[in-house]
Amino acid sequence: LLFLLQKKKKGMRKKRNEKGSTTSSDRLLLIMHFIQLERKHHQVSNKKSNSTPPPAQLSKIKVPAPQTVVKKEKRQSSSRFNVSNNRELQKLPALKDVPPADQEKLFIQKLRQCCVLFDFVSDPLSDLKWKEVKRAALSEMVEYITHNRNVITEPIYPEVVHMFAVNMFRTLPPSSNPTGAEFDPEEDEPTLEAAWPHLQLVYEFFLRFLESPDFQPNIAKKYIDQKFVLQLLELFDSEDPRERDFLKTTLHRIYGKFLGLRAYIRKQINNIFYRFIYETEHHNGIAELLEILGSIINGFALPLKEEHKIFLLKVLLPLHKVKSLSVYHPQLAYCVVQFLEKDSTLTEPVVMALLKYWPKTHSPKEVMFLNELEEILDVIEPSEFVKVMEPLFRQLAKCVSSPHFQVAERALYYWNNEYIMSLISDNAAKILPIMFPSLYRNSKTHWNKTIHGLIYNALKLFMEMNQKLFDDCTQQFKAEKLKDTANGGAQGRVSVKQFSLHPVLIFACFIYPVLRPFMLSLSFVTKYFLSIFQRCIVC
Repeated sequence: LLFLLQKKKKGMRKKRNEKGSTTSSDRLLLIMHFIQLERKHHQVSNKKSNSTPPPAQLSKIKVPAPQTVVKKEKRQSSSRFNVSNNRELQKLPALKDVPPADQEKLFIQKLRQCCVLFDFVSDPLSDLKWKEVKRAALSEMVEYITHNRNVITEPIYPEVVHMFAVNMFRTLPPSSNPTGAEFDPEEDEPTLEAAWPHLQLVYEFFLRFLESPDFQPNIAKKYIDQKFVLQLLELFDSEDPRERDFLKTTLHRIYGKFLGLRAYIRKQINNIFYRFIYETEHHNGIAELLEILGSIINGFALPLKEEHKIFLLKVLLPLHKVKSLSVYHPQLAYCVVQFLEKDSTLTEPVVMALLKYWPKTHSPKEVMFLNELEEILDVIEPSEFVKVMEPLFRQLAKCVSSPHFQVAERALYYWNNEYIMSLISDNAAKILPIMFPSLYRNSKTHWNKTIHGLIYNALKLFMEMNQKLFDDCTQQFKAEKLKDTANGGAQGRVSVKQFSLHPVLIFACFIYPVLRPFMLSLSFVTKYFLSIFQRCIVC
């Protein structure tokens, strides 16, 4: 526009030289001409922006979608089943209605019939008749295997395992929460399996099969092998909590009955934990796997093997640093305490690891750590307590000083635990000097009144333990406070000569009056530095 204006001016100058000076009406016409040019330019640009680009450009240009917060619908996503082609089932007679000699053959026929898979997702109303036939057959077999003896013969084993594998081992759907954000059971709804009416009965039947008095592990081990266990463990990432609960019980039964698979099961669970900690930080079945391990640890023979100690130090303790700790923390704390009850010499490395992973900015996680630490102190030996008490109570002093009242409150509840108080009383000479400054300072400065009452209770208990030591700590704290006040006053008295030569002050004196009117439009960081310059000028 400016280029055209200059060009027009040159033309007008030539005309002025030829015809004379330009009138005001000519100037007005020129202005109107440029306004029309500008309007045409805007119309052309708008048409270009509104027009649909050719398909070739769509693959090259990536337009970021607007980030709108939309509430997700509850995903009734079934896993990726290979739906059978021939889904018409023949309704077989009931097992109780045939002679005992024919029951085994009919039982196998029903097991094979239950290997047919149906579509519960894209067309839930399809094949309703045959779905009901399969459901009735599964329900009948559950009752048959529960209430009858000597019905699990050798030919039944491969058929049962095959039927379970066909129905259960499938590709799980992509996670509805791929970022691994923390799952809140109170607010977030789990994703359920659409095919659950059949899956539930298959799980129930297989559990009754494993728990039957007729079950013989020596025959079943040909079919329930390492590959079977590995596929079973992969299902623990299912988003349906009902399925994970059945899987937990199933795996525990297999661990109890197949001694040759125990080491393999523990190793594969370790691998799942390693991937969870160091790679994905997302897995739906960590709580259930830890619950299984809790009962396994409870049965460990003494003295503990070295591999079990390594499992505690290298697998269980690093699980504390994952951001979704709240989902599985109760089960994790139970496993850790089980180890310490088995071997008290593990207390020091466990406590030091907890202090190493102690959260710095996540208060709810800090409360979880305090809960677990109290459970550990409930089973700690006095000789082991002496080794960890100083770093432990330094961390507790920080928690008492926390501005988050739940953290401070949870730490102060330790003084209501009789066993912990007996440990503190035996080692008051070391613990009181660590805790006293935080307790005394926050008794006056903490914003929460409940914390004041809990601190006064803790100070009262310390006073009753050792009056002389308490008085010494009080005098020492007051002396250090006076010393800090005196040092602070001396540091605050800085000569004007020193400040007058400081380059920051010189810069502030020149730039501050210029930038002061624009303070409202400046960024937060700029305002922060300007406030520092203002303080320098005031000094």
